[in-house]
Amino acid sequence: MSLENWALFAGFWLLFVTTPGPNAVNCIRNGMQHGFARALWGVAAILTQATLFLFLSAAGVAAALAAAPGLFTAMKLAGAAVLIGLGLRAILRAGHPVVPGHGTARTIYGRAFLIATINAKSVAGYLAAFTQVIRPDVPVWSQMALIVPTALTITALSYSGYTAIGAGLGKAALGAVANAWIRRAMGLCFVVYGALLGGAGLMGRPA
Repeated sequence: MSLENWALFAGFWLLFVTTPGPNAVNCIRNGMQHGFARALWGVAAILTQATLFLFLSAAGVAAALAAAPGLFTAMKLAGAAVLIGLGLRAILRAGHPVVPGHGTARTIYGRAFLIATINAKSVAGYLAAFTQVIRPDVPVWSQMALIVPTALTITALSYSGYTAIGAGLGKAALGAVANAWIRRAMGLCFVVYGALLGGAGLMGRPA
């Protein structure tokens, strides 16, 4: 993987995991309810889900490349469209209230894993990220050696940060995450990112 592609992936992943969503709200709530140290079980659950989805996404890309190179191009364009769709959805829903989940200390890990797994943003975003940075001429699994630690490090730092916000600021933190203008700005970032990547894919240039 080239430095340019790594920077593209790292930039997208940073935006992807720091954009306020169900995982962020759950981490903040865990921090408020259980304190920072105990709430880190929720972060561990997100990292478990991230590892699983990273390898499943890589397997899907590898299968597409083996089946038909043209399918990879289609997946690349579909991934860009997903980013635009996620951005538009975030903009349209920016005014809606963010409602945290419920649970006890005994279910922190299980609830966090379930939220991360059924989150549509996670399912679509992982595949979108891979289709933009994976090079078809290089074995997919060799590129995972750089992608996996990068993704997991950024994920851990991001959601540990949200957990710390919850533990340190209490219930006021939910108001910050739910701020409509912040959510609109994050959504716009996804739209712009997807449009740029989609344009590059249509012109046949490596993103």
